[in-house]
Amino acid sequence: MTTLGPRALNRALLARQLLLGRDRRNVADALDHLVGLQAQAPLAPYVALWSRLRDFDAAELSTAIQERRAVRMTLMRVTIHLVNRRDAHALRPFVQSVCEQVFASSGFARDVEGIDLDELRARARALVEERPRTRVELSRALAERFTDRDRASLAYAFTFLEPLVHVPPRGLWRKSGPAALTTVASWLERPSDRVASPEDVVLRYLAAFGPASVADVAKWSRVTGLRPVIEALRPRLRTFRDEARRELFDVPGAALPDPDTPAPPRFLPEFDNALLSHADRTRIIPAGSPRLPLPAGNGARMGTFLVDGFLRGTWRLDDGDLRLEPFTPLLSRREAAALDDEAGHLGAFLTEGRGARPRACRARPPSAP
Repeated sequence: MTTLGPRALNRALLARQLLLGRDRRNVADALDHLVGLQAQAPLAPYVALWSRLRDFDAAELSTAIQERRAVRMTLMRVTIHLVNRRDAHALRPFVQSVCEQVFASSGFARDVEGIDLDELRARARALVEERPRTRVELSRALAERFTDRDRASLAYAFTFLEPLVHVPPRGLWRKSGPAALTTVASWLERPSDRVASPEDVVLRYLAAFGPASVADVAKWSRVTGLRPVIEALRPRLRTFRDEARRELFDVPGAALPDPDTPAPPRFLPEFDNALLSHADRTRIIPAGSPRLPLPAGNGARMGTFLVDGFLRGTWRLDDGDLRLEPFTPLLSRREAAALDDEAGHLGAFLTEGRGARPRACRARPPSAP
């Protein structure tokens, strides 16, 4: 069985994440291939796609959200993802049990113990289908019926258990709005009968993140018990090992670039799935890297950057400048020049139409030990 080292796995991940070279596909096709994008920070998908697609136009994504062809909703890892409308229906059943388990182990579940959850969900569903509501609005309305319970827990019980969409203008480029919610069924109007099987989801994950282990798939989705699914797929899959002798699975024909393939600098938003979707992240985060120090932002003011395919620092748009903070002083002159050039293009994208193009400013990195 072929052994794949960290650089081989890195180049495979970059190629499949569209980070080795900008891709020509459109927004919808990119979302489909990537199985959605992390969107806890509402504008993160714009930076994620800018780094992945050639001639990316933020208006294309904004229009897709406005026209309900793409939606932000709770999916993998019980976090908000941006997906095509088809996946809003197809992927939620795959993670529904995880949402229920996370709720059941939370303090919110203890606060609503003894309540008829079917009644709670029915009342809340009627409220958000009447008009999209924030959690605060929803909690106040539910408290009128369940008078002796914690208001926030009433709303959180519903939002954990029910498939919901975060409606625009939140998530639109250059716009903002409250985190207002309604049901997937009412927002998308024509329900899809397509539900993705676990086998379908695993194959899509491998195409976008593989080669990968069973533990990697579970880390990406938070869904456990997938070993039998992957064993059933084994005749259709390629298998490898990593340097720790873990078995890795892959779909036939997916990209496996040469480990020495040049990788240009790339800028990612907070919590990009390329960084978070493996149990062993050394294929993109070098061992010993500092814990990512990023608070949740809006997705277009801070993030991380890759040099030679690996995480090497953070970036922040601050006072009109794009400030880069490498983790180590090991950038070569060529790497530093390429990074600064890419940073200039990112700054132009983030500030287009807002005056002067920001400068790229690299902080002095920590000294080598």
